[in-house]
Amino acid sequence: MKTSIARWWTEKENGSVQCQLCPRSCTIAPGNAGYCGVRCNQDGVLVSTAYGLPAALQVDPIEKKPLRHYLPGTRTFSVGTFGCNLGCIFCQNDHLSRGNFSSVRRDWKFYEPEELVRLAVQHNCRSIAFTYNEPAVWAEYAVETFRLARKSGIGTVLVTNGFISPAAAEELYPLTDAANIDVKGFSEAFYQEMCNGSLAPVLAACEYFYRDLQKHLEITNLVIPGKNSSPEMIEALFDWAESRLSRDVPIHFSAYFPAYKYNGSPRTPREMLFDIRSRAVERGFTRVYLGNI
Repeated sequence: MKTSIARWWTEKENGSVQCQLCPRSCTIAPGNAGYCGVRCNQDGVLVSTAYGLPAALQVDPIEKKPLRHYLPGTRTFSVGTFGCNLGCIFCQNDHLSRGNFSSVRRDWKFYEPEELVRLAVQHNCRSIAFTYNEPAVWAEYAVETFRLARKSGIGTVLVTNGFISPAAAEELYPLTDAANIDVKGFSEAFYQEMCNGSLAPVLAACEYFYRDLQKHLEITNLVIPGKNSSPEMIEALFDWAESRLSRDVPIHFSAYFPAYKYNGSPRTPREMLFDIRSRAVERGFTRVYLGNI
């Protein structure tokens, strides 16, 4: 069973290690995994058990990520695995984010980063996208793949929740040409109740990617009626995007449907998304898109 020694961790007492990939900073005892399920302590060393073992390989339109203003009309070579460092009870992709990776991975084909780049070229893809689950949980694999992709003239894409430590972002994000970052709801209370996480690191990741690195950023917000859909929360999202990013940053508002562990809200009415888009246009946002409708 192949593994890779992970980056971004320190040794602790009694053989434990502390992962420093994301704000969760899991302290992991020998033989155990972190919250994401794929970063494990093997004899006092943190390893990435997902490294090189995709659960999904697919050729997609770049617009499906969704990215509307990065290489439009082209195809991207999509790569995903199991695991996630958030715990969204409404996850729309829980078979990957919370899948039982360890029980099925032993017989899977191992893909070196070079092979992903070769496949992207073979399938006439202009970019490689780490997507489907949370790319950060196997960031080492993304870093090495992205370095090779750039040498081959292949673009690099992240579809991510943005819940990442500054140290990891400073290594992964400069190698990334475009990202769609999911801002799940504009309050700490929402993140704590619905995602078992925090909003502040996500906003910091967006600002670092867009303002400091001057990369191509698009934002997605899954609108859940009664949870993150209030006019006050939507206005707060607009206020932040206008003041800290730009009204030209594309924003995708997507319809929610009951999934995983949460069915306390109905499917998002089309009219709710149309109203949000109208308000965004009133405020001067130039690139607002609706999804899942």
